[in-house]
Amino acid sequence: MNKSNLWSLRLGFSSKQAIEIDKLGLDNFLKKSFNSKVETQLPSFLDDEPKTIAELREMRQSIKNAGVDEQKKVIKKQIKNAFELKKWWLEKIQSENFPLREKMVCFWHNHFVATSQKVKSTYWVYQHNMILRENAFGSFKELTKKIIKSNAMVRYLDNVDNRKDKINENLSRELLELFTIGIGNYTENDIKEGAKALAGLNLGEENAVYRRFLEDNSIKTYFGKQGNFKADDLVDILFEQKNTPYLITRKILKWFIYDTPSEELVTYYGDFFRKQNFEIEPLLTKIFTEEFSKNNEGSKIKDPLVYLLQLLNELNIEETDNNLIAFYLKQQGMDLFNQPNVKGWDGGNSWLTSQIYLQRNNTSDLLCNGRNISRKAFNKIPEEGEEVSISLEKVKVKINFDKNANNKKIIADLSNRLLFRVDETMQKDMENLLKYDFDAQDSNADFAVLRLFNYITKTPEYQLI
Repeated sequence: MNKSNLWSLRLGFSSKQAIEIDKLGLDNFLKKSFNSKVETQLPSFLDDEPKTIAELREMRQSIKNAGVDEQKKVIKKQIKNAFELKKWWLEKIQSENFPLREKMVCFWHNHFVATSQKVKSTYWVYQHNMILRENAFGSFKELTKKIIKSNAMVRYLDNVDNRKDKINENLSRELLELFTIGIGNYTENDIKEGAKALAGLNLGEENAVYRRFLEDNSIKTYFGKQGNFKADDLVDILFEQKNTPYLITRKILKWFIYDTPSEELVTYYGDFFRKQNFEIEPLLTKIFTEEFSKNNEGSKIKDPLVYLLQLLNELNIEETDNNLIAFYLKQQGMDLFNQPNVKGWDGGNSWLTSQIYLQRNNTSDLLCNGRNISRKAFNKIPEEGEEVSISLEKVKVKINFDKNANNKKIIADLSNRLLFRVDETMQKDMENLLKYDFDAQDSNADFAVLRLFNYITKTPEYQLI
């Protein structure tokens, strides 16, 4: 596979950036990615969404006092806004010239999980997403502090129920197990003492705040240190521990390059990360530039978002329906803002179960044949668990290929663009589809190349990057 195409998929969601990587070189491409601006204007669909504690209480009281029909309207609007948030993010993902920031937001989104279903406030989930975006390339330590004090996380991990006379350990446990140091590197007592330090950290206006009558001001012992610790103190202590860098470097390697990174690489980059005071940008620069020079194609299964956006890009489908993309991702097990549990999407082999593989093939068939899921299916936002009727509509598709080339040159060009490996059997199959007497100038040439592309998308090799 062409190296620029490969890394465009790894550092983004399609092959769109391959030309920029070729033109700028990887170092300059990364610099422009790190310097990409963050749009902070509130999306219009959130204008009338409750944002303060008082507004949330008022809305809940109005629902309680309203009739059945009015309650349904309010709930339907909440569901619609949560769906609009998915569409808003998908638009950002597709429109960025340097999409590495959004790729990193997606990574953090799956590391610091806080789902719409549990949080039940689209504004808080949006705030959570913006914290990830604004801090995507900054300090992991400072990002961790901000996230555990976000309203979304405090609600999602039940810290609203954590008080000095009734301790809830959820946030304390996940801070250790999933966010920072990993299983086997802490004790149950660390969880209990951490939960005491987080007691009383409750919902606030812009972020979580401690409630004076609910917090625990006793002396806690945490990783051998003693004091009246609060949330920031816990994070400071955790980032002094030997094993803290390795969980995140393993996950970053898995997200971008290797489904099964070697422990040698995890340790190597983790040790560097610690020396950089847990700054993400230098870590990513080192990982990408060093791994770029290696022959490591085919080391990772494409996630559903990369798979679909690459298809749309290769087929030159410019006007995408983000309703469709959101629905497709949900069907493929990558529902944005609604991971299956606090551990997030498993990735790796879970992206290529027999059912998902069949869905991918069906999607490729539909798109290559100029068919799409109709927008009419989404005119009515579905309730949770409600069936959605699907109808088909035409969509214009076209594969880019050299109109002056013969069959072998076109096969070689597509293979180089799309596949990390081509064996003898696959080569023969492709030559049977695009025969030796193929004429690129013929009126039916586009259809023949589309058939070839459709064949390629169904190969195991195409599923990998």
